[in-house]
This record gives sequence, C-alpha cells and structure tokens, in this order.
Amino acid sequence: MGKRIVIALGGNALGKNLHEQMDAVRTTASAIADLIEDGHEVVIAHGNGPQVGMIQNAFAAYHKQEAKSDIMPLSVCVAMSQGYIGYDLQNFIGEELDRRGLGIHVATVLTQVAVDPKDPAFQHPTKPIGAFMTEQEAKKLAAEKGIDVAEDAGRGWRQVVASPKPVEIVEIETVRALMNSGHAVIAAGGGGIPVVWEDRYHLRGVPAVIDKDFASECMAEQLDADMLIILTAVEKVAINFRKENEQWLSDLTPEQARRYEQEGQFAPGSMLPKVQAAVKFAESKPGRTALITLLEKARDGIAGKTGTSIHM
Repeated sequence: MGKRIVIALGGNALGKNLHEQMDAVRTTASAIADLIEDGHEVVIAHGNGPQVGMIQNAFAAYHKQEAKSDIMPLSVCVAMSQGYIGYDLQNFIGEELDRRGLGIHVATVLTQVAVDPKDPAFQHPTKPIGAFMTEQEAKKLAAEKGIDVAEDAGRGWRQVVASPKPVEIVEIETVRALMNSGHAVIAAGGGGIPVVWEDRYHLRGVPAVIDKDFASECMAEQLDADMLIILTAVEKVAINFRKENEQWLSDLTPEQARRYEQEGQFAPGSMLPKVQAAVKFAESKPGRTALITLLEKARDGIAGKTGTSIHM
C-alpha cells in the first residue's frame, strides 16, 4: 500500500546554476516518478541556496547601476526562486509521468511559511546571503537600508539574516487538496517564503532563511505524512565521518540520534539539521518514519534496503 511522503531534495538534486539544474532535474524527475509509479503520494520540497543567491546578486548589480533602485527583499527573492525551480521540476516530473502513462499531474505551490517574530534567531542574524562587499560598502548599505551585515570568514562583508524555525505552512490546505485529488505537489521551496502574521489576516515577508529540512518536516507533520525523506549527498548517516573508525548507520531511535548529536557527530549546517528534522518527525506521531539517503537510493530506502531510518 502506498505511503504519503514528503521529500526534501538536497542541493545535488538541483545543481548550482541554470545549466546544471536542467541536467540534475532530469535525473531527479526519474527517481521521483519511480516513487509515484509505486503508488506513493508525493510532495516535493527543495533547497534554493545557489539560486536565490544568483537572484540577489542580479538585483545587487542593478542597484550599483541605479542607486535609487530598491534592494529586493529576501522574501521576494525566495518567491522568485520557488517559481523558476518549480517550473523546471514540474516540467520534467510531469513529462516523466506522462511517458509512463500514469495520468498524474504536477503543480508548484508558491508557499509561505510562517515564523515566530519572537524567535531568538532574529536577535542574532548569522546566515550570510548575497554578494560580497567591502566593509565600507556593507556599512553604507546597512545604514541606508537598515539591514544587518557581517564579515564572512575573511572573504569580505555580506548581509546576514536570521534562520528561525518554521511554525506553519500557510498554504497547507491547498497542498492537501491537490494531494487528495491525486496530484504530485512541489511546495515549501527554499524552506518557504518567510513571513510573520501581523494580525489575523495580514502576512508580512521578513528577511530570514528557513532551513528546508525543518520546513519539510513541518509540512510533513501538517499533511499527516507517513514518511519524511531527506535526500542528501551520502547513502547513510555516519558517525566518526571520514575517520578510520567511520561507521554507517542503518537504523536510529531518536534517543540514539540525540546521543550522537551531543557527541558532536553531525556537522552543523550539513548533517545536523537533517538529523534534527528527522528526529522531530519520528517523534511527532507513532508509526512515522524519517529516512536520510541518496536520491537514487530513495526507492530502496522505502523498501528498507538502505539509507538511515529514524523511528520510534
């Protein structure tokens, strides 16, 4: 019997530029079509790191030519990246599904993700985004536009933003309705467009970056999914990674994962948020399983043949 699955695509599934994205998405589309052909209901989330950076850099370059122009808000840049990544994904996945005669359609939902305006992350923005600048350029821009800037590992100055945790997927009922109608859905791209509720009715975009694995986990919970699959560059999670005593893990309980986390086994900004998101989903309801593996191994991972499964 098919499962309801939320898939979080890693950067290797999308490439680093337009040309790489076109090539990578063809492979991605085939792997996702395999899961749909097996009878699973699928929602696809994805990252947008290189893509949103390209969009921001383009607007920054234009600002240097036209000083009176606005610096495009990060929330708008995320929306743009959702559109053009979704465009490629839905085209190639739709084409693959049509070739197989499955009669299933694909839609991209421009997705807002609400965060808590009181999230402590807003007090300590640390996520560098956009183009490198000189210190003088950065501080001038910060004064003019009211943004935060910081020196980035000796490479220059950049804007920095917060990385708050997601609270809710705003368009979740739209995603659910499409799934219930038998469609595959692309949603919460780039972690979602970061927004806060200003009152009962109005949402306002905020300068923030939401981790796509946590956003995917939030969406999986709200959709009552059976599985959260986090696709990355390795087949399994490892402890003592790249050391002589490296050990690949097939199964983890949340308690084991937390113990390894406390030991510092998972790299921040890499495997750590994936494991944390997987643990949160596994604990959210009995019977839920999170899987961390390679894109091309997802089918085998669902069958229990590979990957790292995290479950109660």
